[in-house]
Amino acid sequence: MSASVLKTSVNSKSPEFEKNARRIVDLLTKIKNEEETIRQGGGAKAIESQHKKGRLTARERIAKLIDPGSQFFELGIYAAYEMYEEWGGAPSAGTVTGLAKVCGRTFMLIANDATVKAGAFFPMTAKKVIRAQNIAIENKIPTIYLVDSAGVFLPLQEDVFPDTDDFGRVFRNNAVMSAMGIPQITAIMGMCVAGGAYLPVMCDHILMTDGSGLFLAGPALVQAAIGQKTSAEDLGGAKMHSQISGTVDFREPDDDACIKRIRALVDKIGAPNPSPFSHTKAREPLFSAEEIYGIFSSDPGKQYDMREIIARIVDAGEFEEYRAESGETLLCGYSRIGGWAVGIVANQKKHVQTLARGSDQKRLEFGGVIYTESAEKAARFILDCNQNRIPLIFLHDVNGFMVGKDAEWSGIIRAGAKMVNAVANSVVPKITVICGGSFGAGNYAMCGKAYDPRFMFAWPTARFAVMSPPLGRRHHRSRPHARRFNLGPRSRRPQSRHPRLQNRSPADLMRKRGAIVILIAIPAWIFFVQFDIVARKSPFGYELGSIAFPYPPSVRAAGMFALVTTFLGLCILALDFDRWIRKRRSK
Repeated sequence: MSASVLKTSVNSKSPEFEKNARRIVDLLTKIKNEEETIRQGGGAKAIESQHKKGRLTARERIAKLIDPGSQFFELGIYAAYEMYEEWGGAPSAGTVTGLAKVCGRTFMLIANDATVKAGAFFPMTAKKVIRAQNIAIENKIPTIYLVDSAGVFLPLQEDVFPDTDDFGRVFRNNAVMSAMGIPQITAIMGMCVAGGAYLPVMCDHILMTDGSGLFLAGPALVQAAIGQKTSAEDLGGAKMHSQISGTVDFREPDDDACIKRIRALVDKIGAPNPSPFSHTKAREPLFSAEEIYGIFSSDPGKQYDMREIIARIVDAGEFEEYRAESGETLLCGYSRIGGWAVGIVANQKKHVQTLARGSDQKRLEFGGVIYTESAEKAARFILDCNQNRIPLIFLHDVNGFMVGKDAEWSGIIRAGAKMVNAVANSVVPKITVICGGSFGAGNYAMCGKAYDPRFMFAWPTARFAVMSPPLGRRHHRSRPHARRFNLGPRSRRPQSRHPRLQNRSPADLMRKRGAIVILIAIPAWIFFVQFDIVARKSPFGYELGSIAFPYPPSVRAAGMFALVTTFLGLCILALDFDRWIRKRRSK
């Protein structure tokens, strides 16, 4: 069977290639270093405290649970990154989530990190757990919970409790997964209190280690509420729940024994239903994936051929391109990745010379921009993939849809709506990869987060915004996603909006602004004071203490003008001086 094989024209020795590769490697190195810091959780002291209790940390438990030699594919490690600093931070949102093989079968693992505020649920913790559950629901992945949590982080309870993506949704998802026949196993390996106590009980199997606690209210709260004194073990220990309440299915002496029991239970779970999607033996890409570092350019003004990227991802470099000569700023085609048949929708970053729609005039189409023909082609391709049960992969590096008179006359809004509609109603699995920019409606049409991709991955060069630079820079200078995805140093702003004033002293600022306003007030003060001296009057009348004879209107106006302008000048002086102080401190 013949297949279209992508070719390459990459020069790996070119200065541009080496420059791009160095940039990507630097970003990856920085990300890896940050990830190692995040994996420390609450820090060395908190880890030592956990070990003194005879318990493992969340990551140590996961390492022992998964199959030897297999990898833990962590999800959401940057959740809550640089958030909650006023509370000491919450690395990885105080919980570890990801996919791994347990007894040869893929599982979603959700483990509370007790080294971060005793495993308490921050607002982002709930969202991260819910996201992991949603992935398990969409892909029908069995789930294992390793519970060691103090419950909701009470200082932020108003942001954790009531909404559809808050704490209560976790238990709703437990019930939905159970009804769908998705296996769930919970191991209580520490504290499990308050609302969090419902999570393990709503799963299929419950394991509990000695020394752990499972109760709606702890001993202190019970005493305060009803006056009853009891120990934690009698109230909700493993022995009580195993022998008296009958809540726990398996009681284990320690973490190691509990993990062995989990693996024994997983080994007995039946095989999953076969996948309806086409799968063959996987083949290696035709070209080295490491060359992507040098091919891809994160500079919005630079061009590169997205086919070169695709050639280093797909099996054997095979890519059946769909409508290759139409709508060329969007590449669509069929291929295989890891043996699985996929449809690829990718933004082409090379400029394209083509004919204007409805005429024989040539025009230049800019790479990374979606034109009317591109949107119509992609919409049809997405429909075809749904018709043939082919999962979709979206590779983003998009500035948005084309604007202007020609675009509007060609029906760009109608074509864009077709593409968005096709993406929104797609029922096959969708995976989104943000390679470079993902701006405005281009993000929506390329299956952004709002359009329910099964997974969404971002390269270190990923950027999200309503508008792409340079236009977006005028309206939104900060880049919070750059910090979240660790895109390197923040772009430096000018130290002052008025560069000529940066190196001036406070006296210069006074002479330039506030002093001018005060000088304007001087004539009014002179007029007012002269009248008062001549008449020997107080500011409130012709005779001292009298209110019956006010100043004439002209004098009152002069006095009011003098007061207002003087006050305004002093305010300007204060603001300028404060700005100068802050500038000096920033240096």
